Amino acid sequence: MDTVEISTPVKIKHLGFSEYEPVWRAMQEFTDSRDKDTTDEIWTVEHPPVFTQGQAGKAEHILAAGDIPVIQVDRGGQVTYHGPGQIVIYPLIDLKRHKMGIKALVHGIEEAIIQTLSQYDVYAQRRENAPGVYVEGKKVASLGLRVRKGCTFHGLAFNIRMDLEPFSRINPCGFLGLEVVQLSEFVHNVDFLQVQNELVDNLCNILKFKKQ
Repeated sequence: MDTVEISTPVKIKHLGFSEYEPVWRAMQEFTDSRDKDTTDEIWTVEHPPVFTQGQAGKAEHILAAGDIPVIQVDRGGQVTYHGPGQIVIYPLIDLKRHKMGIKALVHGIEEAIIQTLSQYDVYAQRRENAPGVYVEGKKVASLGLRVRKGCTFHGLAFNIRMDLEPFSRINPCGFLGLEVVQLSEFVHNVDFLQVQNELVDNLCNILKFKKQ
């Protein structure tokens, strides 16, 4: 007899081009107000230029912010950059209900990005003790999560077609001299929304979510 895989329902919300702080506050509010019956959500968004500094972030990793605002936030990790042309995805997931640990979630997110890149014949890897996804040793996607009441918020940032100059103003994710890269360097005429949808699909498949 075939076994039937149980999929957890999830709502996909596309927030479009939105300022960072209101979205962050909305994630906090959603997480604080949810209960055991609240359906998990995955938010997609594109942010205007902003540096975000994790809870344990060290000031020396911000070299020269210039005209780009720096926001101290409640996720793990060090400083990173968000800007136009970067896919940002926030998985708001009840880990307890999903019977998943944070390491498994991080691995699943990385695998979804790796699979998405492979659809464009781009070979990517993860690194031990350095969450994120790398192509030829350069970082193409970063991760930073927070768990509260057994539920996650914050998420991933995947470079698609953007101005990478602001990354030179920081030590990305706290690594001195870490180079960054983006999908458009390997794929001509990359379609931002297509990649976003493919990434969401891969994420749902790996995490066994059923889109509502």
